[in-house]
Amino acid sequence: MNKNSSPFNTKAILLIIAFCAAYLVLSYYLVGFKMEQVYLVLFFNAMYFISKPTRKLILGFLIFVVFWVIFDYMKAFPNYHYNTVHTSSLYNAEKSLFGIHNNGAVVTPNEYWLLHKSDFLSIITGIFYLCWVPVPLIFAGWLFFKNRKQFFYFSFTFLLANLIGFVIYYIYPAAPPWYIQQYGFQVHFNVPGNTGGLAKFDELLHVSIFKSLYEHSSNVFAAMPSLHSAYPLIVLYYGIRNRVGLINIIFALIMMGIWFSSVYNSHHYMLDVLAGIACAVTAIATFPLMVKNIKWMNAKMQQLIKAVS
Repeated sequence: MNKNSSPFNTKAILLIIAFCAAYLVLSYYLVGFKMEQVYLVLFFNAMYFISKPTRKLILGFLIFVVFWVIFDYMKAFPNYHYNTVHTSSLYNAEKSLFGIHNNGAVVTPNEYWLLHKSDFLSIITGIFYLCWVPVPLIFAGWLFFKNRKQFFYFSFTFLLANLIGFVIYYIYPAAPPWYIQQYGFQVHFNVPGNTGGLAKFDELLHVSIFKSLYEHSSNVFAAMPSLHSAYPLIVLYYGIRNRVGLINIIFALIMMGIWFSSVYNSHHYMLDVLAGIACAVTAIATFPLMVKNIKWMNAKMQQLIKAVS
């Protein structure tokens, strides 16, 4: 390795210091200081400087870091500052399209499952819902070592689906089912994140997993679309493309489990789930076309693949 390509040359070290300092300062002013920010900086530096393989790995996974940072910074720009929060309209549309007759009344699927909960389903759906982060990351790690091109296609498709979803969050702020169950149709700003039906999982297993996760929710009024529902579909699609065999059956089960869990635990309407699926399909169809038809994007993709190969 020549001096200019070494991670320990002055230019590289100064660039990393400047990048990390800028991230910490901007984070402080936008969302306040959090230890997670320090952990992220320390982890990035450790991976970058330990060895050449770990450096390539963390540079590849910067796409997911970008997603996490954007998601975190959304706290500084609540979507209800930019558009009207939808409560009754989404609820009524859900009841009209997917209403279930129960004891002489028409209820939404969320309300139906709220009346028909079981400890077994609460535990199973909680397990499925926990898969939305580790499964895409583990699959991305596998792709990174198997096929760098497919890794970047998967990662950027994942990022694009999120960006589409984030735009919709700001165009159409929407309350989740659990909010309607607790607060009705009146809009209350600065409502904290809530575990919804997932609280039962924590209670049954005497843990606080979901409580900790949803305390850090970026925005309560970001139920439409359900990006939780988009992720497993992207994983399944790239699993099929990369011929992972019977593991795709597991991916399909996880996907359907997450879709059901989001409704069962009152985090999303079925309309939210369908919108999340639409985000995934749009990203899956659009990103390869962008790379194929936009010359500079194609060139950058080739550079990225070469940089971590």
